[in-house]
Amino acid sequence: MTIQLGWLRTFVTVYRLGSFTKAAQALRLSQPAVTHQVRNLEKELGRLLFERLPRGVQPTPAADALIREVQGPIDSLAGAVERSFGDRQAGRPVHLGGPVELMTSRVIPAVSDLVAEGLKLRMSFGHANDLLAILLDRRVDLVLSTVRPRVRGIAATPLVDEEYVLLASEELSRSIPRDRLAEDGPAVLEKYPLISYAEVLPIIRRYWIAVFGTRPTVEPTLVVPDLRGALAAVKSSAGISVLPTYLCVEELAAGEVVPLLEPEVPPINTFYLLVRQGELSRPNLALLHGHLLAKAQLWT
Repeated sequence: MTIQLGWLRTFVTVYRLGSFTKAAQALRLSQPAVTHQVRNLEKELGRLLFERLPRGVQPTPAADALIREVQGPIDSLAGAVERSFGDRQAGRPVHLGGPVELMTSRVIPAVSDLVAEGLKLRMSFGHANDLLAILLDRRVDLVLSTVRPRVRGIAATPLVDEEYVLLASEELSRSIPRDRLAEDGPAVLEKYPLISYAEVLPIIRRYWIAVFGTRPTVEPTLVVPDLRGALAAVKSSAGISVLPTYLCVEELAAGEVVPLLEPEVPPINTFYLLVRQGELSRPNLALLHGHLLAKAQLWT
């Protein structure tokens, strides 16, 4: 199999922009050249990557699988070249936004090597809707979000899936009839305090629907607007909660918290990287985008 690097760069651009015409403009190529490169790639892979629509193209499942593997390295290579040989705009700070828990526990360690090498980075924390608003207002350049917006001009790339787990402290779990939980459902848990990061139980509601097939019927006993605080409350036996596994890997390994249920298909939620279309021509932004895509494959 012989695949040219340029074909992959063209594929990534078409995937993000959803159009051969727009990709040709972004890459400063003719549309026939873009079409030819994509067809060559499809021929080498033996898979159709895009379905032609009246307006633009629709990625196939094969394209969705390929984009996860190649876009990070492509962005990193482009960013490295442009930083070395591009214009001075490459040195201006990149503004990155995301939820505070993921940013502090995973993103900051993941980008520390880029910062050490001179990447100027500014961070903002917030919820999905607020972050999308400041992305549209150009106050941030790149956003990590659990919401994939259907907004014109915003490109969303799957980053990583977070898995949810129903937790209690080791001490509290001893009083919970876990053998009945899978059979009898959430009624078994009604007498135990429920800990959430919001009144409307967003994560807990998702878990209840996916695992138990019903919505939670009790109000939270403790509301902490930070998942790290919810984890601290669970560890101290204040109650039970549903949290993403990436946040409590060490606590699970140490036995400080234990899963109350282990469903065959655990509920998940996808994080997306959001960027304004056309902005990945900025070298440092492309470098950060690709770096996060590569590092996220190692997150648990």
